[in-house]
Amino acid sequence: MDRDVSCARLVAGSLAECLVAAPRIVSVGGGKSAVEALREASFDIILADLSSLSDLSERSDDAVARLVRLAEGALVIAISDGASVSAAVAAMRAGAHDYVVKPINGPAIAARIGELAQRHGKLRSLSIEARPGEGVTGFSGFIGASSAMQFVYEQIERIAPSAAPVFITGESGTGKDVCAEALHARGPRAGKRLVAINCAAIPRDLMESELFGVARGAFTGAHEDRKGAAELADGGTLFLDEIGEMDLSLQSKLLRFLQTGTLSRVGEAGVRRVDVRVICATNRNPMALISEKKFREDLFYRLHVLPIHLPPLRQRPTDIMVLARNFLERYAGEERKRFSGFSAETANLLISQEWPGNVRQLQNLVRRLVVMFDGGEITAAMAGAADIEGKALVETREAEPRRERRAILPMWQQEQRIIEDAIASFGGNVSLAAAALEISPSTIYRKRQGWAEMGVAGAA
Repeated sequence: MDRDVSCARLVAGSLAECLVAAPRIVSVGGGKSAVEALREASFDIILADLSSLSDLSERSDDAVARLVRLAEGALVIAISDGASVSAAVAAMRAGAHDYVVKPINGPAIAARIGELAQRHGKLRSLSIEARPGEGVTGFSGFIGASSAMQFVYEQIERIAPSAAPVFITGESGTGKDVCAEALHARGPRAGKRLVAINCAAIPRDLMESELFGVARGAFTGAHEDRKGAAELADGGTLFLDEIGEMDLSLQSKLLRFLQTGTLSRVGEAGVRRVDVRVICATNRNPMALISEKKFREDLFYRLHVLPIHLPPLRQRPTDIMVLARNFLERYAGEERKRFSGFSAETANLLISQEWPGNVRQLQNLVRRLVVMFDGGEITAAMAGAADIEGKALVETREAEPRRERRAILPMWQQEQRIIEDAIASFGGNVSLAAAALEISPSTIYRKRQGWAEMGVAGAA
């Protein structure tokens, strides 16, 4: 049986308000009181203010280690007044799961606790999320308050005012089109058109005319002049989705357009000047495409000026139920049905999935649930019956022959994964990540710069 969700709070103020799902919260005034409380009861979360542990008459890291031993597996988060690298490293080595600096943002730390719960297998005993209405569900079409998405929002805010090209990477279903729309809506070209063209959905022999337009008489059936997507977006934004699927011959013409700002319609001798901001996106590794001679390197560096990488849903588990509830409310309204929400078992089931199709897969599942069932609380059995993609994935894996050898990543990719995971675990703080990895921050900056020059997603 799961323990009651509870929290020993060693900080002053109203930090406990961020833990809306905790039925029992214990607030104590110092280290000695915390030790007594831990000896008397079991707790799931310990928020330990290092400045409040001085009454234990021992170093802060020893005090943290003492609390960790008494906590018996609880999530321990150390809190400090200053961003001291040495204090953070000492607390983490003493057994703390994370380290945060005051002032503390309630929704942010609640989201962080949810991520730690996912990582340490405590989803069944913890059901922590940010308080509804506090920055959770709203950023230009995006939904989510995880630290990964907060970083994306900050990037969009910084990049939107620029006229430089943007290169969006991310798996299918992560919201690359939403990102392009957000960049356009928050930039100075918002009053003009955003024209999107999917490079994978248009036949190669028609792609040039769709992009640059057609002059009358250029070929049979061309009875009139027609503007292409680039001209239609004049003054606004041109979004080239799945840019990696563009034919090489057309890539050279796109490069010339980007360099000169001019184009020629198919069958036209003259040139036309067009002013557009170009945003492109791909779900593939651009460097792999370049090495396979499927994407021009010079075009890549012309486009890869301002990169944005969208994290997959499995890397932001605290956003899963926020997204699911949002979709449930939307589709229940469309279908004129009444649902009370998701059961705790269903929530744990959804959070524990990998979601290879990302947000789009979750969205399809919730919509299918609304159509298939009449209302009430969504149970795990209902979710299982509607999860067609999940069943297909399991069947495919079972049908695949076992491989004798596991795929081995190149050393630089394994090194990048280790470093980026460490940075993510410290909320983007490179100094803390470097200390934990026992390397210098300059080493991380140098390696990330090298990855950025290679065009590797995530190296920012």
